[in-house]
Amino acid sequence: MVHVLESMSHCNVPALIEPQVEMGTVNEVEHKSLSKREEDAKQTKEASLMEQGSLSPSFPQHKTTKSPKNSVLKSIKIVIFSNKLNFLLPFGPLAILVHYMIDSKGWVFLLSLIGITPLAERLGYATEQLAFYTGPTVGGLLNATFGNVTELIISIFALKNGMIRVVQLTLLGSILSNMLLVLGCAFFCGGLVFYQKDQVFDKGLAVVNSGLLLMAVMGILFPAVLHYTHSEVHAGSSELALSRFSSCIMLIAYAAYLFFQLKSQSSSYSPLEEETNQNEETSDEDEDPEISKWESIIWLSILTAWVSLLSGYLVDAIEGASVSWNIPIAFISVILLPIVGNAAEHAGAIMFAMKDKLDLSLGVAIGSSIQISMFAVPFCVVIGWMMGAQMDLNFQLFETAMLFITVIVVAFFIQEGTSNYFKGLMLILCYLIVAASFFVHEDPQQDGGI
Repeated sequence: MVHVLESMSHCNVPALIEPQVEMGTVNEVEHKSLSKREEDAKQTKEASLMEQGSLSPSFPQHKTTKSPKNSVLKSIKIVIFSNKLNFLLPFGPLAILVHYMIDSKGWVFLLSLIGITPLAERLGYATEQLAFYTGPTVGGLLNATFGNVTELIISIFALKNGMIRVVQLTLLGSILSNMLLVLGCAFFCGGLVFYQKDQVFDKGLAVVNSGLLLMAVMGILFPAVLHYTHSEVHAGSSELALSRFSSCIMLIAYAAYLFFQLKSQSSSYSPLEEETNQNEETSDEDEDPEISKWESIIWLSILTAWVSLLSGYLVDAIEGASVSWNIPIAFISVILLPIVGNAAEHAGAIMFAMKDKLDLSLGVAIGSSIQISMFAVPFCVVIGWMMGAQMDLNFQLFETAMLFITVIVVAFFIQEGTSNYFKGLMLILCYLIVAASFFVHEDPQQDGGI
């Protein structure tokens, strides 16, 4: 009996220890499993709330944004003296003084160009502040609108002066600059920061944007083809009538695009909206608006008025600057003016790409190109129609071919939904070829159009 008990005791000691170890392991596994379930539930809840916010047109999460109460002096300090680029602001008044004292067209053009540069950046800043109160979708639309307000103002002043070719070339240059230079720099800088992987963006959204750009090319291409094939029913008037009809159609298409983007909330746009909201929620933890909603609106009005004033002097000095510098007007209109006007988009697209937010970079660069080609260009045709100016969509053969090839190249680069620094470098090099082409290009309409 004693022997049996001893043998049982020897057998049960490990048996008693092992269940304790197993029970401790089970408890630890259960604790980890419970923690994981709680974490998954929390993430699911956050995703659900985020999805509800992205599908809601009112963006309720932005209604609770704290609006700072600044005095007038503090608001001026934040907007005017907080950015180092604003040391270029005095060049604007200096351009006006030179215009009345010396009347040197080359200097007036250069000083006006430099003076507009910080204004374009500040317009982007004020729009970004206003976007805190409107939500990401409406904020993106505002950013595209006020990002292109410089080109629109310059175009309207040029139309008033009868400089139709300057309008056409400036708008064309903005499209080329956004698609090649801005997008290329964004891809290149983002690729250098994340050189070990390909950055990813929404391929479906890129395909839709490419389709809209091709539609814009179609609207601009057909009047040029009609002109150069000499197949007009009424020589001189059919081309203008087709341009005005196509412009109205393009404006309707752009309005439908806005309605689709803002109201319909198609599933193809959900990933972009969800990522935008994620980025907004992340950034809101570290960043709050610096100025209030009404301060943003007031500053947008002031900056737009100042850009309008300088644009008048800039447009008046273009032809004189071309003569004094011996630079073609086509090069000034297509290359120099859009680089200044796109300063805000350029900086924003690069910043988003370096934070691995390629969808936002693509929205800034390609979205701005869509707005210029589908809204600004036909809008200027309609405004010219109201002014009695014969502004049409015939951008001439060289310029139309340049736009068509650029859209095809960009469409091929973004069709995969990935980017890297090599793609960005290729786009930048393509822009250099475009710039060199316009430097040696003599505009056949230069004498009659300007």
